[in-house]
Amino acid sequence: MSKGTPSFGKRRTRNHLLCPRCGDMSYHKQIRRCSSCAFPEAKRRTRRSLKAQRRTGQGTGRMRYLKRVHRKSKSGFKEHPILAELRN
Repeated sequence: MSKGTPSFGKRRTRNHLLCPRCGDMSYHKQIRRCSSCAFPEAKRRTRRSLKAQRRTGQGTGRMRYLKRVHRKSKSGFKEHPILAELRN
């Protein structure tokens, strides 16, 4: 049997199960350790650098709601008079 593409089709067993602590599918069956939170050891914490925080923090994605809030705050959250009458 070859060790290339055909043998990858035979892989159908699960190595990871649900973690009892964090609930992710990261608990390794044989190693008995969660790759996400390090259960049963002390909780694993990600130490993100400042650069990584800038890449993935707030304001880097779509910001659907926050864009709307910023626009409304410029006018002091005033509402159009016709729309205000319709709501009453």
